[in-house]
Amino acid sequence: MEKGISERGFTLIELMVVILIVGILAAVAVPILRGRIEQSKWSESAAIAGTIRVALRAYYTEDSAAAAAMAGSTLDAIQGTLGFTSGDLTGRYFQASNFMFASVDGNGNVTITVTAPAGLSGSGVLNNSGWVYTP
Repeated sequence: MEKGISERGFTLIELMVVILIVGILAAVAVPILRGRIEQSKWSESAAIAGTIRVALRAYYTEDSAAAAAMAGSTLDAIQGTLGFTSGDLTGRYFQASNFMFASVDGNGNVTITVTAPAGLSGSGVLNNSGWVYTP
């Protein structure tokens, strides 16, 4: 029995073209996804920095001189003063040691800098203008 045209499979060239297109799509998608993963890790630090900022602003409202004197301190050194316990500032990727209370101005606006933990690159700053991540 003779095979008709409708019973033929794909040709080798058609299969190679499909494999080439899938390879190109994968080569483009993987670096984009890696960047998204790193950004999502940094979103954890933005959330923790926001919590620290709220605590520092409340502390500044109560005692502005003491809050201003703490500027330049790491959160390891001042977390007890702000009412945080040892695990409150511990995330999956960032620890209290990655955060530094950089400054507070006369209006109680706080600037917090974040350094990258092992395995990540870049830095972040939370100030009155918002969160800024620099890869």
